[in-house]
Amino acid sequence: MKLRSQYDGEILKLAVPALGALAAEPMYILVDTAIVGHLGRPQLAALAIAATVLTGLFGVFNFLQYGTTAQVGRASGAGEGRIANRLGAQSLWLSLGFGLAIAAVVVGLAPQIVELMGGEGDTAEYAITYMRIAALGLPFAFLALGGQGYLRGVADLKTPLVILIAANVVNLILEVLFVYGFGWGIEGSAWSTVVAQAGMGAAFIVVILRAARGDTRPSRVLMRRLLVIGRHIFVRTFALLSAFTLAGAVIARFGDASLAAHQIAFQLWIFLAFVLDAIAIAGQVIVGRGLGAGDTERAYAASVRMIWLSVYAGLFFGAVMLALEGVLPYAFTSDETVVERAQAIWFLFALMQPLNGAVFALDGILIGAGDGRYLMWSMVAAFAASASVALAALAFDWGIVGVWSALVVLIVVRLALMLWRFRGRRWLVTGWA
Repeated sequence: MKLRSQYDGEILKLAVPALGALAAEPMYILVDTAIVGHLGRPQLAALAIAATVLTGLFGVFNFLQYGTTAQVGRASGAGEGRIANRLGAQSLWLSLGFGLAIAAVVVGLAPQIVELMGGEGDTAEYAITYMRIAALGLPFAFLALGGQGYLRGVADLKTPLVILIAANVVNLILEVLFVYGFGWGIEGSAWSTVVAQAGMGAAFIVVILRAARGDTRPSRVLMRRLLVIGRHIFVRTFALLSAFTLAGAVIARFGDASLAAHQIAFQLWIFLAFVLDAIAIAGQVIVGRGLGAGDTERAYAASVRMIWLSVYAGLFFGAVMLALEGVLPYAFTSDETVVERAQAIWFLFALMQPLNGAVFALDGILIGAGDGRYLMWSMVAAFAASASVALAALAFDWGIVGVWSALVVLIVVRLALMLWRFRGRRWLVTGWA
């Protein structure tokens, strides 16, 4: 790879603020965890249940963001600024609809959901209370998904970063005030998040309504366009989350030590994924706009550059993780059995980082190209391969190493299928219509 490229400036201009926004997104739960953790064990356990459900639902519906970015970017690149702005408004309508529906489901079925997650006694009561209050913020959080998708599509990543940082600051201040100042306990934690998300959603509405210049009426044609690619990304995301859910379920059957070790490695994996995904966000924008403008050579060349940048970032992270093998697990636990289990999968975890870099970059590139159908089927195939190995690990007692080998298979199959698609160039479809 060349030391410098003509595309580096644009990539960094998009990737750096994207990294900040990606890092800000999980801060709500981290702040809630830090403050609720001092209220007691039942409250913290309740938050763990509620956070798992709410973040899972939020993640599955990220197609509202990714699909919007791809379509708005393509329209902008094609010089269809009016359509791009109207797509932003359509994304808000869709996001609001899905957000209201999911909020209603969570409020109505909170007891059943908590029971399914294994909550009992005081923990269950706290979890139901938190989920029902926090669900009121989901419509606003979903509006933020659609809003970010539009702003990314028009290459404005600074505005979402500012809004997200402001919302997190408000959440922190209100959290301390409601929980400790007013003595509302875990209910105060939930209400602070709702208020912060309401402000965040309102900010995105204002920004997009200004861009739309009053042309906000619903359009079935444009909504359908967003939903077509959106449904493919929905299935792709569901299959990805299913692979990790299955991995956790299998590892739980190998004992607490293996499950604790998996939690350490998986949380580090998620953190590094957020960092590497910043280049994927740049890929969505650059490719969408490039293909919309009809410039296939630029879209392809910039994509190659982003893949290599992401791979080298992954190599760096993998090397750091290997160097910290004897130290980093102790930052999470002092249990020697857990540390031993974590170190048993550490090489696999580190090996995945450069592979992840390539996969995330290719994922962003193909999303930007609107190649959702291929992404969907390639992820389903990767899930099937990974699930086969994970279930074999359970059947033949291969332990946590066998399950993490299944996750490596997930990434390798995704990489092979997406790289084949990328090199074939059939995704280089130009224009808006």
